[in-house]
Amino acid sequence: MPKTKFCEGLSDISDSYMAIIFDQWGVLHDGKKAYEGVVDCLKELKNRKKFVILLSNSDLREKENKELLRKAGIGPSLYNKIITVGEMIAEGIEHQTGSEVFEDIGRKCYSFHAGKPHSFMKGLDLEFVDDVKDADFVLMTGWDQLGKSVPELDDVLKAIVRNGTKTIFAVPDSRGLLSANYLMGVGLLNRKLRQYGGVVHSIGKPYKPVFQKCIDLLQEKGIFPGQTVMIGDTMAHDMIGANMAEIDTCLVKKGMHYGSFKKAENVAETDRALSILIAQYNTRPNFMIPYVSWGKALPDRKHRRRLQPGEAPKRRLRKRKL
Repeated sequence: MPKTKFCEGLSDISDSYMAIIFDQWGVLHDGKKAYEGVVDCLKELKNRKKFVILLSNSDLREKENKELLRKAGIGPSLYNKIITVGEMIAEGIEHQTGSEVFEDIGRKCYSFHAGKPHSFMKGLDLEFVDDVKDADFVLMTGWDQLGKSVPELDDVLKAIVRNGTKTIFAVPDSRGLLSANYLMGVGLLNRKLRQYGGVVHSIGKPYKPVFQKCIDLLQEKGIFPGQTVMIGDTMAHDMIGANMAEIDTCLVKKGMHYGSFKKAENVAETDRALSILIAQYNTRPNFMIPYVSWGKALPDRKHRRRLQPGEAPKRRLRKRKL
């Protein structure tokens, strides 16, 4: 397996790709403000006509996410498409097509969430039922607040398996996966349902449906997985998911795994720290950058520029000796 190439910025690899998929939180912004260098980097990619997708395990709809990005200093002209878990589930339920997960899924929903429906469910033609036996499908999300303890929901889980009710699980981001509410609540509920033999369709990184949505969108533009790179800060979500979709990967060092590199003072120590992560997650990123910035072209860069859609190769004319 080739070693990970350490890069100064995206200028080192951008010529090798026609599309860039970015994780959002912890990579482009902190929820309030874009990180230094991000806007300039996105402008450079736009000038080079790269197709930019912002991919997030967020429950926000596209309109809400766009407003959050605008407030953070990332305007809509700097990217081409936003894809979130919330948007994908809402679209799938609304149209009942677009993926085998949502094909004829129905309108009667059983939710474990105690309280008002999640914001991404607002406006959908849905009926929430109190008895799981009446449900067309079950919705379980990483943001659910359970009204009962996991043991008290045991009969509901067994009914889901017995009836073969389709279950959709909205995967939260990596920080959400580490919260006590998730670990002792929905996370435990999800594992128990699978142990009983329930079939759970997970929506979000690192699972196939959300990456397949990216691939389908890019193929409409004549761009394929081999011409795409995923920029993210988590091995478990971004690197593994993109790798399974045969998309090249670039790990952002100053992100979720920054603690692993904090004491690394040189390239050799950084490489050893990365090797530990690779062994832990069984995946290797193609590239690694300190943070999202444009950087500058390195003198020894070996990446050849790929032709953009509709661009014809230039012929080199040889000078003839007279």
